Amino acid sequence: MEAPKAKIIPTKRTINGVDLEDNYAWLRDKENPEVIKYLEDENKYTEAYMGDTSDFQESLFEELKGRIKETDQTYPVTRDGYLYYTRTEKGKNYPIYCRKRGNMEAEEQVYLDCNQLAEGLEYFRLGGMSLSPDQRFLAYSTDVTGYEIYTIEIKDLQSGQKLADKIENVAGDVLWTPNGDFLIYDLLDDIHRPFAVYYHKVGGENSEDKLIYQDDDNQFFVSFSKSRDKKYFYISSTSQNSNETRYARFAQNTSNSPFESELEVFMARRDKIEYNISHHEGDFYITTNENAVNFEVFKTKVESPEREKWETVIPHNINVQNLGVSSFKSHLVFLQRKGGFIHMEVRDLEKGETWPIKFPEDIYSVWTGANPEYESKVLRLHFSSPITPSITYDYDIEKRELLLRKQEEVKGYEPKNYVTFRKYATAKDGTRVPLSIAHHKDLKYDGQNPTLLYGYGSYGYSIDPGFATNMLSLLERGMIFVIAHIRGGGEMGKPWYEDGKFLHKKNTFEDFISAAEYLVSERLTNSGKLAIMGGSAGGLLMGAVVNMRPDLFKVVVARVPFVDVINTMLDPSIPLTTAEYKEWGNPNEKDFFDYMLSYSPYNNVEAKNYPSMLVTAGLNDPRVHYWEPSKWVAKLRNLKTDNNILLLKTNMGAGHGGASGRYDSLKETAFIYTFILKELGILK
Repeated sequence: MEAPKAKIIPTKRTINGVDLEDNYAWLRDKENPEVIKYLEDENKYTEAYMGDTSDFQESLFEELKGRIKETDQTYPVTRDGYLYYTRTEKGKNYPIYCRKRGNMEAEEQVYLDCNQLAEGLEYFRLGGMSLSPDQRFLAYSTDVTGYEIYTIEIKDLQSGQKLADKIENVAGDVLWTPNGDFLIYDLLDDIHRPFAVYYHKVGGENSEDKLIYQDDDNQFFVSFSKSRDKKYFYISSTSQNSNETRYARFAQNTSNSPFESELEVFMARRDKIEYNISHHEGDFYITTNENAVNFEVFKTKVESPEREKWETVIPHNINVQNLGVSSFKSHLVFLQRKGGFIHMEVRDLEKGETWPIKFPEDIYSVWTGANPEYESKVLRLHFSSPITPSITYDYDIEKRELLLRKQEEVKGYEPKNYVTFRKYATAKDGTRVPLSIAHHKDLKYDGQNPTLLYGYGSYGYSIDPGFATNMLSLLERGMIFVIAHIRGGGEMGKPWYEDGKFLHKKNTFEDFISAAEYLVSERLTNSGKLAIMGGSAGGLLMGAVVNMRPDLFKVVVARVPFVDVINTMLDPSIPLTTAEYKEWGNPNEKDFFDYMLSYSPYNNVEAKNYPSMLVTAGLNDPRVHYWEPSKWVAKLRNLKTDNNILLLKTNMGAGHGGASGRYDSLKETAFIYTFILKELGILK
């Protein structure tokens, strides 16, 4: 089958003295039947090229599915006399939320079955959930298009029936107030930004809902939360490099309002100043980067929030990033990032002692789980490493020990057969770039090992080295898996992020190229055996490095890639764009425009050889619109000079995250892995 050719409609405009060509701009018109036909033709071409692998894809899907425990349940979390847990059942795509009263021997109540909610739908995703204080009612939100517009509904857990209340066009979060009278939610504006927080009287009309706060600055996203002791309500307006938090004390008894007091601003927003607060027994603990690039921790009395009243709790340390404080009745947990990994310290407020939580491995990923009870002396954690499946721990504060509650079962997996370790590549400017590496223990460094190198490197988001069950299908076939912890991410603290954004963005791409060169120079692999993968902003990474060094890679997988940087960032009508100015820069300013233009993948496609490439898109994606990957592929197909395969696969019924059901997601993974294995010549 011949590859589709998108028609060229010459389009040119002059921006900052530069003539910008965009000959595939017509693909932005989703209502144009020609656009849909083009996407469908690309899907047919992809299907035809991969047709000879259909049996392998099916067997790989069964292999992936065979490793998971299809019928399983999480370790329960205690909340107000109930034990809450989540179940999965063989053959069902979605989780089932359950509870038992008192102990696990009691009768089970299924309070939300997502399989029933998703029945007959092409796409389904559960957003937020919140239980009423008496635990009789459940408020929850759902998205049925992939466009990340949610609808809130309420279920009576006693009768099993839904209430008449329904709130649409929300961002997904929902919160029941402690007095049980109101729901709090956030609305989306016309650029898909959570911009306003309302409260809704349960049983009342939506027209009577009251505005709590609205932020008219389109570079700020509004969110809300509550303190663990349920006494305080927070609203945060957050941009990519600053924020502002408002707080109010919740009304604890029935009233005409959710709050006892008016919202107060804790600290007014200032450019490049970030902070978060946590309430504990009349004090606010503040984590901020004001005069401290890696953040420090203070505390102050609730009635004295003025800056001059703050007391230092943890001073600034350039080698340790303070992430925040988690408050419990008798202790605090300080979350930090140290040496590239999450670090936790516990402070016993009764004994006045502070100590670190010790984890069983040196290379790992750890995160806090559900810890709803303020007076608990047990901290729920989830831990994994590249060779250790996810473990649910309870950390006993008094005994200072990790109690293993549940370990993910991976059928047929033997951890002793695999190794994981950290190495460092040296970037062009001398910066040491961490690499997390995993492979079979018997593998030899002869330069012939097929390898998958993964990266992201944006928004300060850290790619921690955890266990990926699906990755075993590549490791078992002799592949090496590597995560490049490149600048622009947050693995090495706040400066690591700052050194990979704005006018330093190219450090992200250079770091990734240096990582690839290191793997080749150390004879882990060679350029003919090296596959790379990234998604969203990691797709931008794929597009940039493949323009810069196409000779270095054999295979590229770019998932929902942000590749049309200039055109997207110049259009404030596109959802979320204006908020991105504080990540990439504002292209209406010439310095940013020139710099972004120099790396924007779509604008830098040239007539030269490119590796084999698979590009994915979601027709309903609100974050990276389908036209970005489709325009990029169209331009690549027109200009590239090689005979290597180029595929575009658009999910016509999903958004940014791809398929929503667990089996559907496994099929997507099987397809992507099959493509990688096919192009590397190790389809077996």
